[in-house]
Amino acid sequence: MPMTLVRAKNATATANATATFRVLPKMTKHEIKEHLEKIYNLPVLKVNTMNYMGKRKRVLGVRKIAYYKYRDYKKAVVTFDESLTDIGLGTRIPDKEEQEAMQQTQEE
Repeated sequence: MPMTLVRAKNATATANATATFRVLPKMTKHEIKEHLEKIYNLPVLKVNTMNYMGKRKRVLGVRKIAYYKYRDYKKAVVTFDESLTDIGLGTRIPDKEEQEAMQQTQEE
């Protein structure tokens, strides 16, 4: 789970396009920006991050109580440059291998 797109919002007359990603807790703002710019060629203006602790759960069994915890994660809200107006809601960002495969099929 390096980066998962959670939400995307197109640009309006007053605000730039934004996207919310769920990333690994150890990723920094600079790594997120570099990842989006180099791999997906997206014009990133700024990155805001939020750390979340995974929820703790309790399961009541017949003889004992079991505890478990969901994984911690970080949410990154990425604001794009004015040049990007339409993100394409309902689509997901293809991986690098998928982009190469699409380019090869278009060349043929």
